Amino acid sequence: MGHMDHFSAGWVTPVLSYIMACVGSALGLRCTVRALETDGASKRNWLLLASFAIGSGIWTMHFVAMMGFGVEGTPIRYDVPLTVLSLAIAIAVVSAGVFTAGYGRSRVASVALGGLGTGLGVAAMHYTGMAALNLHGTVDYDPVRVTASVVIAVVAASAALTLTLTVRGPVLAAVAALVMGLAVSSMHYTAMYAVDVSLAPSSAELPGATATEFLFPLAVVLGSFLFLTSAYVALSPTGKRAESVAAELLREVELSTATATATATATAPAPATTATA
Repeated sequence: MGHMDHFSAGWVTPVLSYIMACVGSALGLRCTVRALETDGASKRNWLLLASFAIGSGIWTMHFVAMMGFGVEGTPIRYDVPLTVLSLAIAIAVVSAGVFTAGYGRSRVASVALGGLGTGLGVAAMHYTGMAALNLHGTVDYDPVRVTASVVIAVVAASAALTLTLTVRGPVLAAVAALVMGLAVSSMHYTAMYAVDVSLAPSSAELPGATATEFLFPLAVVLGSFLFLTSAYVALSPTGKRAESVAAELLREVELSTATATATATATAPAPATTATA
């Protein structure tokens, strides 16, 4: 069994990953609040932006944290298509939860279904991202700890949505973002605690990209987007003028995501295949 180190870069990766989760959550929850104040196309645009923010925030958190993950006795590579798929899954599943919360008539049902969808989005993103892991060996999971990680994500996401839908004010909004960030981080490290790696030593070159070749550039792009868009949303108008702001932001998000994915994929090395020694 391979010895795993989740903090090979010290406390930089867990702290930075938590900050990214909080930023994405704060932006997403703020956009959800804006959506509740409007209707029609404006509501849809704010909810789409919330989905992009939370989805990209939790994805960035996960892979920033994974930069500190190492297994003694084997290098680690990441399958590029699966890694990009994990980002798409995060946005898509979180979108289902956010739209349920935004359009639900019953506040209780909105929180329950929205929290379930958002929590499952976090879990789906994580385990798809873990499936992209290439190393000399096999990765297994403890089912009890996997279940615990999903429950943590759903419960904490529901708590964050409860605060968002029932309370107002900057302090409580910050608390909601911190809770959501804690949900993502707690889920990640609980899920990583469920991992067991059985090594199969080999001299074969692993396919895929290293964290610095692919994950770091994409995480930086998405992280920069989250910080800049957070400032934009904080200074954007409320009421009817918010509709044009939400539409413009949504176009920028789509362009930014497409550009980041294309750039990261282009810089990733082509898979190499060599015979196993």
